Amino acid sequence: MTDARLRHGRASLALSFFVQGVTFALLVTRIPAIQDRYGISDGLLPLFLAAVPILAGVGSVVTEKVVARVRPGGVLRWAQPVVLLALLGVGAGNALWEAALALGVFGLAVGALDASMNMMGVSLQRAYGRSIMLGFHAAYSLGGIAGASMAWAGAHWDLSLLVSYLPAVVVLLPVAFIGSRWYVDGASVEKGLGEVPGKGAASVSFKLLMPLCLVMSFAYIGDSTVSNWSAKYLQDVLGSSEQLSTVPYNVYMVTTLLGRAVGDFGVRRFGAVAVVRFGSVLAAAGFGVVAVAGGAWVGMFGFTLLGLGLCVIVPQTFAAAGRMFPGASDTAIARLNVFNYVGFLVGSPLVGALGDAWSYRGAMLVPMVLVLATLVYAKSFGTERARYGGGHERPHTVDVG
Repeated sequence: MTDARLRHGRASLALSFFVQGVTFALLVTRIPAIQDRYGISDGLLPLFLAAVPILAGVGSVVTEKVVARVRPGGVLRWAQPVVLLALLGVGAGNALWEAALALGVFGLAVGALDASMNMMGVSLQRAYGRSIMLGFHAAYSLGGIAGASMAWAGAHWDLSLLVSYLPAVVVLLPVAFIGSRWYVDGASVEKGLGEVPGKGAASVSFKLLMPLCLVMSFAYIGDSTVSNWSAKYLQDVLGSSEQLSTVPYNVYMVTTLLGRAVGDFGVRRFGAVAVVRFGSVLAAAGFGVVAVAGGAWVGMFGFTLLGLGLCVIVPQTFAAAGRMFPGASDTAIARLNVFNYVGFLVGSPLVGALGDAWSYRGAMLVPMVLVLATLVYAKSFGTERARYGGGHERPHTVDVG
């Protein structure tokens, strides 16, 4: 019975990661259309874009308090529909205040969603007794590819935002809500088996958590550099066509999916520390190739390396927080999740400012150095005794495939 519960819980959580990947991609890839629909000026747009991750950070902090009374599955069950409805609100409004309200709700809900999803992923990984966290994030990447493809189709056929968003919401909202019936809190399974302490059994030391917070920020500075600047870099610096300039982000997403799909096997075989170190070096090499590329195809090769390298860092950072604080993993993950948004907020403006003041080639060296700094903190990702993805002692394991 326990085996079946965990399998169903793993599948339903993977579905939630997929739905969130679709939803977020539909939002961020249609930002120009959102700007046009609501008449948002170029000067005002950065404020709108910054408000979403700031409010998401607030949502993550609030989730830390809420999960003391309501398990993460309860938060996720209701946060995901709110995120989907907020996306629909972005496409349905006409006035500027309507866009601000919809994006504000989206930001708060997505913070709760991101935190609760990763809380559940870490608890399920502990219950499994081996690394499965990268698989959840692979589902997110797959959803991102699907969402970006839907957004491309909407832009290609000149569909309104509402027409673009409505089919996805109509399909995904009931699917996600029905799938939430099978959410499983791995911590409750282990507690029933007498394997782990109950929640609140330990406090979270910010001093110990800080290295992982820095790594999370560095990873998202790199990620936001690709998502916000890859097209401009390829077209303006490397002289590609407008059509070709849209390819690097898609390549990045595909390689992210591929890397995460096989990453759990690497963690089981070589350990989290080795995988994170390898990913950091590979991502830094990717930024280096992009910075010195003489043409568009070499630049795309660099973005390919970036996807393969960066993709393993974020999931393993969440997993490491769970290992570091096995009795208070929900609290640790909620706090760590805030630095996801810190990196997102810092990355794009930092590269843009350096590109304008210096050069975009030079600007690519900054995220390269930051990603390399992950090597300094790699020991925080665990020791050989935690290679399978568990805590200080191997918890109960079940044969769940």
